[in-house]
Amino acid sequence: MKAARAVLEYLKSQGVRHIFGIPAGSVNVLFDQLVEMPEITPVVTKHEGAASYMAAAYAKYSNQLSVAIGCSGPGGTNLVTGAANAMREHLPVLFLTGAVPVNTLGLNASQELDAEPVFRSVTKYSVTVRESKDLLPEVVKAVEIAISGVPGPVHVAMPIDVQQGEVSNVTIPEPPKRAPIVPDLDTIKQVAQELAKRESGYVFVGQGVRYSVDQVLELGALLNWPIVTTPQAKGLIPEEHPLLSGVFGFAGHEGASALINEGDGQALLILGSSLGETATNNWNPNLTKNRFCVQMDFDKTVFGRKYEIDIPVLGDINLSLMFLLEELKALGLPKAGGKAFAKQQAYVPTEEYNTQNVLKNLQKHLPADTRYTVDIGEFMSYVINYMNVLDYNTFDINVHFGAMGSGIGSAIGAKFADPDRPVVCITGDGCFFMHGMEILTAKEYRLPILFVVMNNARLGMVYHGHELQYKRSHASFLQQEISIAAMAAAMGVPSYRVDELGDLNQEALSSLLNAGGPAVLEIALVDNNTPPMGDRVKFLSSFGK
Repeated sequence: MKAARAVLEYLKSQGVRHIFGIPAGSVNVLFDQLVEMPEITPVVTKHEGAASYMAAAYAKYSNQLSVAIGCSGPGGTNLVTGAANAMREHLPVLFLTGAVPVNTLGLNASQELDAEPVFRSVTKYSVTVRESKDLLPEVVKAVEIAISGVPGPVHVAMPIDVQQGEVSNVTIPEPPKRAPIVPDLDTIKQVAQELAKRESGYVFVGQGVRYSVDQVLELGALLNWPIVTTPQAKGLIPEEHPLLSGVFGFAGHEGASALINEGDGQALLILGSSLGETATNNWNPNLTKNRFCVQMDFDKTVFGRKYEIDIPVLGDINLSLMFLLEELKALGLPKAGGKAFAKQQAYVPTEEYNTQNVLKNLQKHLPADTRYTVDIGEFMSYVINYMNVLDYNTFDINVHFGAMGSGIGSAIGAKFADPDRPVVCITGDGCFFMHGMEILTAKEYRLPILFVVMNNARLGMVYHGHELQYKRSHASFLQQEISIAAMAAAMGVPSYRVDELGDLNQEALSSLLNAGGPAVLEIALVDNNTPPMGDRVKFLSSFGK
């Protein structure tokens, strides 16, 4: 058996059903073996960077290992951004890269790259395998590392001859199981006692509660405390929940900001947030000022990184919440009463052709359970601030790492992971020109995804950032307007262009949604209003002085 085949047999036993990437000389052995393995479908993309975003989204929404592959040299470097993205989101992605034959290492062979150190800073583990007998064991080791503890990406570089080599007496090991990180029960008891005696406080929710939302809602009800989410956690708490105050952080809501900025002295329970820049409105000191703070996370490196925490709780969020709920109930909760708070008021659309009205009208015509993968651009601010959470896990917003074009690949990965759920990608012309050709990938695999392209013929986020910071912007930020609907039509993809609010109607959207594959909705709109970036506006404005 070829060493590459042994790796594929192991991945198949892991439940891997798709491998995202591009075939090329240094990974031809592995792709050739896939011909004999119909259980695994190679998703051949247009760019390895997009493949890495697909793999990350697949890992997120399937809640299992995913795989991305690229050739040596440029294929590997194209995957690095996606590895960094997966690292920030704690996603178990196996990155496989080809490499030149072992006996040519260091001789400046075609596409030679020592990928191991390149990937080391953006993965949990990176290795180059130099003997065929070691390839499967190293992949097994990498997968175990990817899944264990705090999940994350790993990388294995495979020289051509190592993949091609024959291996004997191959035993495919059992898939590894992640051992839960169990919180200290005495610490949980201490937290319960402290929270129970506090008259009021807030529950601050990050993306780490993705698989524990029901417990979060039960906890909020027990404490009778308002729930504030980070931008990346938008979509996890339903809009109509009476305790949801709104989003705090980048593009957050004024009501949530008022709670944080004016609620001096109240307790703060932080769940699954690393308290990074976008989650905290540029590390707003009011978040923890004069507050008793508890932070729960499965990543010990987040404790005390920027904010002083009174009680850190290390453990899987679902276990920490389960034990905390039991302790609070034993102490006689739920609480009665509780401090009243102002809930974020829903935006009422107008007839003006602007970004928030477009997004609100778009959502009105789409299924309630639509999952939106949101790219990077000024439109992202409007999504966070104005769009509603109508179903669980509604939004995939990657403001944490912020790679332009990632939303396009994420839509494809999300659709592969959850085929029955409607998927809509909201992207911009800048992102589209980076990774828009992946619409062809969606077409080739017959994926019914609606790609909404906000086309303002400029790098909008950059433009507004410069206008706020320097009161001017460079002429090069503007671009010649291109008809993206026409580009899609040239690719044989159904498309429709919106030039005014009235163009956005049920008939047009129904036609695109029933196209039997991907479709493009182009929104031609230059919105010169300052995006709702929250305290980020003040932050940028102050730097220009």
